[in-house]
Amino acid sequence: MATVTHQEFYQQLLQGCIIPTAQQGLEQIWLLLLICLACRLLWRLPLPGYAKHLSTVVGGFYALHQFFQLQMVWVVLLSLLCYLVLFLCRHSAHRGVFLSITILIYLLMGEMHMVDTVTWHKMRGAQMIVAMKAVSLGFDLDRGELPAVPSPVEFMGYIYFVGTAIFGPWSRFRSYLQAVESRALSLPWLRKVSRSLLLSIICLLVSTCVAPYLFSYFIPLYGYRQLGKRKRKARWLRAYESAISFHFSSYFVGFLSEATATLAGAGFTEEKDNLKWDLTVSRPLNVELPRSMVEVVTSWNLPMSSWLNSYVFKNSLQLGTFSAVIVTYAASALLHGLSFHLAAVLLSLGFITYVEHVLRKRLSVIFDACLLSKRCPPGCPHRHNTNLWVRLLNLLFGTLAVFHLAYLGSLFDIDADDIVEEQGYSMSYTIYKWSELSWASHWVTFGCWVFYRLIG
Repeated sequence: MATVTHQEFYQQLLQGCIIPTAQQGLEQIWLLLLICLACRLLWRLPLPGYAKHLSTVVGGFYALHQFFQLQMVWVVLLSLLCYLVLFLCRHSAHRGVFLSITILIYLLMGEMHMVDTVTWHKMRGAQMIVAMKAVSLGFDLDRGELPAVPSPVEFMGYIYFVGTAIFGPWSRFRSYLQAVESRALSLPWLRKVSRSLLLSIICLLVSTCVAPYLFSYFIPLYGYRQLGKRKRKARWLRAYESAISFHFSSYFVGFLSEATATLAGAGFTEEKDNLKWDLTVSRPLNVELPRSMVEVVTSWNLPMSSWLNSYVFKNSLQLGTFSAVIVTYAASALLHGLSFHLAAVLLSLGFITYVEHVLRKRLSVIFDACLLSKRCPPGCPHRHNTNLWVRLLNLLFGTLAVFHLAYLGSLFDIDADDIVEEQGYSMSYTIYKWSELSWASHWVTFGCWVFYRLIG
């Protein structure tokens, strides 16, 4: 068998994967970027409010049709259903709850094969954004954060805001209104769009062209798969490869959503006369080099983490902290679709983050040290904060988080068939992949919980 030199490998990687993948990625998104820019320029004109809302509805509809063709009808149906419920319950103090129940029933009916599985899964991301926007709007009205129920054209403009209709991220109704008001075009705005777009393409290339060869070329991984302990090591390296590929595919969507939302005029903060285009969806470094699994979960998708915390976790706290955590991850699993492997990953994350949180909180009290899942603010009251042993313990928990990520990411196999990915991984596949790794992450989590109870 001929040996491929490093130079030949890099040349093949460049010509056979990197260049074609970058071209295909840009071909898929250039029209969406153009629509976002067109809406941004249109809103700079002195148009009446309803005309601006109508323009974003038209732009969002066109973008949805370009990506999903006639399958977009399921997104449209959900949005119409949400406004109907909002209108019928306009005098109620529980609009958020009624909208949540309606969306829950709709998503469950869709998942129970009201629509064929492949079509439904293609629409999952767009449906998720509609659901999150509608629920947040309902609860914001209940809390008095919005003065009145939006008009139909305002509601549909918010739902189909072209900057977030396809890839997200979720944003509040107030943010949409600020975007439609349209701030002046500026160099910082253009710089933010360009940076996010460039990072999204880089993440796409890492996910597609780099991660699959992370170990297999530079380490003789596949040559010793049948050799005892090395076989087990190869499985873990393969799991880490799959995790990295999945992570960067998610970062690609995150940075692309930053680019589209910012290009359309959203994603800024304003303090007095200082305008900052600072929309952040993901923090990859906090995921790949984490302090804790709690930090991983919050840094994975900041807007979604904020939505889950504001509208699910806080509303579920009356059930108890642990129950609220599980309800939050269950809600996330439903939004992502009733796929067994996704539900297994998200619910496992719920247990892992809860056990890690309570264990580190207990250790922080015992040692009076900065060992919490989240970094302590400057000037915290802990006696020990920069000691070497404190840094080593935090590093140990960070390494444990990487171990959990590799284990959970093993389900997103980079060699899986495209049809299997579209239809969702089965229960048997999930059990097989985790049994290959001896259910290690679950056992470690159980051991941490036992240790937490013993030192309590």
